[in-house]
Amino acid sequence: NQDKYRQLMKEQNELTPIVEKYQEYRAAKDGVEDSLAILEEENDEEMREMLKEELNDAKARIEELEHTLKILLLPKDKNDERSCILEIRAGAGGEEAALFAAELCRMYQNYCAAHRLKTEALDVSETELGGVKEAVYNVSGKGAYKRLKYESGVHRVQRVPDTETQGRIHTSTVTVAVLPEAEDVELEINPADLK
Repeated sequence: NQDKYRQLMKEQNELTPIVEKYQEYRAAKDGVEDSLAILEEENDEEMREMLKEELNDAKARIEELEHTLKILLLPKDKNDERSCILEIRAGAGGEEAALFAAELCRMYQNYCAAHRLKTEALDVSETELGGVKEAVYNVSGKGAYKRLKYESGVHRVQRVPDTETQGRIHTSTVTVAVLPEAEDVELEINPADLK
């Protein structure tokens, strides 16, 4: 059963980091207990100081691991591991907004490349000055939606644009939408139901 196998492998991949951190946490806890037992029996003052230092380090490590485990145990969005569609549109600001949209396109492409995500341009409408009116990208790779989902919204810039001759500050906006890739759905339409 390939579907069941795929589901179990995915579940194992999700649980592995949690299990590894928990094993580190248990080892650190055992280390603290061992250090305390040795500390009670030890008479040499120099050795006691060294054990106290190790104990403090182990306690700090335990706190760090507890924090990491709490984060790992938070419920995950079912769409986090999906590919996504990234849409960038120039808003208010005319040609300056289109130039800002082009900068955002380059920024997101570089960000995706740095995180091993593949970007594929589906539709890009450029302006005469090198700006972008609208750009739509398919971003694929592990955790693509998780990395980009909080980028949705209106992005604003205030600056003296290249298109300005009198040195005035302009405000330009660009809208960004990030949508998770939809699941494939099989749909059967009975030809007898059509009119």
